[in-house]
Amino acid sequence: MKYLITGSAGFIGFHITKSLLDKNEIIVGIDNLNDYYDVRLKYARLKELGIEQVDIQYNKIIHSSKYPNFQFIRIDIIDQVSLNDIFERHSFNVVCHFAAQAGVRYSTINPKAFIQSNIIGFINIMECCIQFNIPTFIYASSSNVYGDNIKLPFSENDLILNPKNLYAKTKITNENLAEIYSSHFQISTIGLRLFSVYGTWGRPDMAMMIFTNALLAGLPITVYGNGNMERDFTYVQDVVICIEKIIAYSLTKQCFNEIYNIGSSSPIKLTYLISKLEQYFNLSAKLLFSPMLPEEIQTTHADISKLVETIGYKPKTSFDDGIIEFVKWYISQMWL
Repeated sequence: MKYLITGSAGFIGFHITKSLLDKNEIIVGIDNLNDYYDVRLKYARLKELGIEQVDIQYNKIIHSSKYPNFQFIRIDIIDQVSLNDIFERHSFNVVCHFAAQAGVRYSTINPKAFIQSNIIGFINIMECCIQFNIPTFIYASSSNVYGDNIKLPFSENDLILNPKNLYAKTKITNENLAEIYSSHFQISTIGLRLFSVYGTWGRPDMAMMIFTNALLAGLPITVYGNGNMERDFTYVQDVVICIEKIIAYSLTKQCFNEIYNIGSSSPIKLTYLISKLEQYFNLSAKLLFSPMLPEEIQTTHADISKLVETIGYKPKTSFDDGIIEFVKWYISQMWL
């Protein structure tokens, strides 16, 4: 099997790339390595995959020193010419599209970046899939698409009425575009509504890292929603297992515009997360309680019955166990 994985230096893209390489799959990874967050983390992930920073140049093919089946190319998915060149040189069985501009709050500051990457870039990848007859296209959506949905848990069958931020709007647009392409061109498209993924090699703009950094620096932690916010935290290795099982399933039957929630289905209050960090680091946090931001959702909770029925797997890592793994990794990477 040969895969194209976009965003392979990103959080989830890195983990799925490494897992598939460990199974001797053939992978071409691409990433633009933008500076939305500290690029040292992206380069460190790539080093784990056998790609050295000193070798990276735009649109240059780099072969991994650790994995003979892996090559990496730094390109931007809005660069249609470079994308076409990659698709022309490879016959991919599956495209896993994880490249995107992330950040709910950042989407209110730099909306143009989200339109370019999450809309134009998404269309560019889909156009290549159609032009080069890729049978299966899997892409990352988000639990943020549920917006003001007051019915819990969130189900894939729920009517999506009002995503609360531009990031979520781009993700629901991706789902709508995938539906059109799937219907018109008979391509399998599978959207993954990911719920608060956390774990090793995580992003520094997410709650787990923000709270940890503030705690260790002795800085106040702002807790929005006056301490009542809950998130359906999902450990990254469980997410990887789910994605691999979905890929295997997609190879057995054509999946026209399928959508899956990927979550633990066990919401955790942010205050509980902070209490666990306090326990593991033996420190006391300074909490600043604040009202909910308009772009945020108070509670996310995944109905994963469709996922379990399809792949026969439910995320198994408890939050307490997952956070221990995160803390051990964080301590090992304090240079970041």
